[in-house]
Amino acid sequence: MKHLVYLICGIVVTVIFFILSCSSGFNIYDQLFFDQALTNKMYNLNMFPTIAAITIAVAWGGAAIYYYAINSVKFDRWYHWLAVMGVVAVLAPVACFIYNDAVFEGYVGAKVQFEMQTILFAALLYVVASFSMRWWSTNCRHTPIPQ
Repeated sequence: MKHLVYLICGIVVTVIFFILSCSSGFNIYDQLFFDQALTNKMYNLNMFPTIAAITIAVAWGGAAIYYYAINSVKFDRWYHWLAVMGVVAVLAPVACFIYNDAVFEGYVGAKVQFEMQTILFAALLYVVASFSMRWWSTNCRHTPIPQ
């Protein structure tokens, strides 16, 4: 039962992140990034929900791949988990940058700075996803912190 509570809490945190990235009053991306020209353009083009969805998909997908596709006794150490987190923290901003660059040109330096916060969000969402879904893994459930 408590494992289901962890899953529900992880989903709730992820939904709150998505809602905060879509809102106009308190946008979580605006709070950490200060290039007003870029954020105004991104807000007008309604890009924040897509960027948040990409980040969520990569983070939860990375955790699912680690716990259910890889799921190996030889790959169940904390540093393996951290390596997958590193891949997620690199892949999410790269995918978001490609999407961002495809929608409009220019602001390259500002876009790179913007994607630095995506690294933070992807890593945090990966931790949330890991602690939400690790309980049903057969071999990696004790990673990164034993029960």
